[in-house]
Amino acid sequence: MAPPLKLGLVSLGCPKNLADSEVALGLAKAAGFELTSHPEEADCLVVNTCGFLESARAESINTILEMAAYKQEGRCRGLVVTGCMGERYALELANSLPEVDAILGTTDYQRLPALLQRLAAGGAAEVVSPAVGSRLYPAELPREPLTAAPYRYVKIGDGCANGCTFCSIPLMRGRFASPPVDDLLRQMEGLAGSGVREAILIAQDTTAYGVDRPEAGEELATLLRALERQGAVEWIRLLYAYPGRLTAEVIELLATGRHLLPYVDLPLQHIDDHLLRRMGRRGSEPESRALVARLREAGIALRTTFITGFPGETEAAFERLAAFVTEGHFDWLGCFTYSPEEGTAAVGLAGAVDPEVAAARAERLMELQGEVSRARLAARVGTVEAVLVEGESAESDLLLAGRTRWMAPEIDGVVYLTDSDGEPPVAGEIVAVEITRSHDHDLEGRVVRARVVRPGGGE
Repeated sequence: MAPPLKLGLVSLGCPKNLADSEVALGLAKAAGFELTSHPEEADCLVVNTCGFLESARAESINTILEMAAYKQEGRCRGLVVTGCMGERYALELANSLPEVDAILGTTDYQRLPALLQRLAAGGAAEVVSPAVGSRLYPAELPREPLTAAPYRYVKIGDGCANGCTFCSIPLMRGRFASPPVDDLLRQMEGLAGSGVREAILIAQDTTAYGVDRPEAGEELATLLRALERQGAVEWIRLLYAYPGRLTAEVIELLATGRHLLPYVDLPLQHIDDHLLRRMGRRGSEPESRALVARLREAGIALRTTFITGFPGETEAAFERLAAFVTEGHFDWLGCFTYSPEEGTAAVGLAGAVDPEVAAARAERLMELQGEVSRARLAARVGTVEAVLVEGESAESDLLLAGRTRWMAPEIDGVVYLTDSDGEPPVAGEIVAVEITRSHDHDLEGRVVRARVVRPGGGE
């Protein structure tokens, strides 16, 4: 009997891409492929690309070329490109990268196993073929986790119709679409059965959930209530919420939920009204301030994202944004410099900002937020927090690390577990931790076995 074909996959970009990659690997494994993290061993290689910004596209091209080398140096017989670049730039990639055997977009992951088997057998494939699949996948599709950590990303929607002038996502992902509540509940049951302790709800705009299916009468609050009632996964976190759609009902659910975490990722992009209008963002500075105040009053941890250097950002507009950050509303903050994206409305706007100026502004914002974050973390010293243990820390295999309810994976800080008054915790356990020390972005603490953590993770 011939040994199974080996498949290697490189996933680039955001958590939405990671979720797609896990489905692609799950389908390949179910079709008989053996998965490998060593590209030199792979019979077939897949690069799931990101095309959101120029820097991401450059990384994708470099990765494709790096993997293509294994067609000469390794045993690779088929190289497939998928994801956002495959969706938007398929013809350009096919013409410029003859090393690539096939290109699929964001809707065709279910076609991947048969395509890989054909390539591995020495067959030919149409390099660019019409998209025939769906961007949404049912709960029954297998997923192969790309992380050993006890959390998973759950896509509750894909695509976007908000019309932000700087954003190319609709050109790669199309208009917004979302699966029914029942399907997501089945996904949660499957995740819980595989030992997942935290589910992170993602989409380009999670607050748009259900708008594509008005006849179903389902919206984000409907979904959150159903997930809270189900209680299959202990922690449920919400990312990528659009400010203009975050309702009072959703805020109440996040603030009072047993499983829903008091945390939201809310990309505001800017605070200057003129720039918000140019960005095509709904809402204004007063509305943003009122929403942030409601969230803080409800005890909800806040992460946001800002863009510096958008066309028309004057020094006065930036200083208004800097002052807003200094006020200390946010637990966590990310910042991007504006990148002119082909096909977006912002490309034609007057008032271009020098890239060096935009970068300096972004750096200053992060320095200002650093002061805020340090003060917020220092105030946690002496408190006892529920922490989800993830396993060995990235800093040292002698230390365990985990996250509180107000820390999202990969983008926020962590808690280093330096001591325990009993048995050391294991990955996936939710334990009470006394915070003993703070750093710029992270905390240290000791596990307190004498303190009980209730289901859902609160103390």
